[in-house]
Amino acid sequence: MDGAAGESRLWAEALRPPDERELETVFSPLAEEPLALGLETIYEGYLVHYGRSRLFAPAERTMVLLLGDYLYAHGLVRVAEVASAAGVNDLAELISLCAQLRAEERDGDGAAWAATAALLGSGRLDEGRAALRTGDGAPLLELARTVAGADSVDAALAAHARRLG
Repeated sequence: MDGAAGESRLWAEALRPPDERELETVFSPLAEEPLALGLETIYEGYLVHYGRSRLFAPAERTMVLLLGDYLYAHGLVRVAEVASAAGVNDLAELISLCAQLRAEERDGDGAAWAATAALLGSGRLDEGRAALRTGDGAPLLELARTVAGADSVDAALAAHARRLG
């Protein structure tokens, strides 16, 4: 958040007051530690676009689009510093898939986020993403729960639902 505010007066103006910021992590607990900040930065961009941001309250629709895209890009840079190209590709696939789900007003973004966080760069997400594109998020949830644990995934999904509800 300080990085965004330091890069642009517009981002600084869009920040919530300190006492209104919510610092709850959602999907990064499912990932390896070096990926946490980048993953949460990308997720914050997703929340700016589609949900309730934890840190920002942009006033204008144009600002929502620009800030969300900035956070996506900034998070991808952070992940690229510590992950393989396959991990960065997984995040690009996640962003694309979730945008498609939102445009079609379909569920499943939580499963996509959970599985991507838990299996980033593993090469094991393609079949689950394909199933989700046809409406079945169960394979992604199963993968996430197998790798990160059912309780952790369920906690992340509950937090995600609160942000998008």
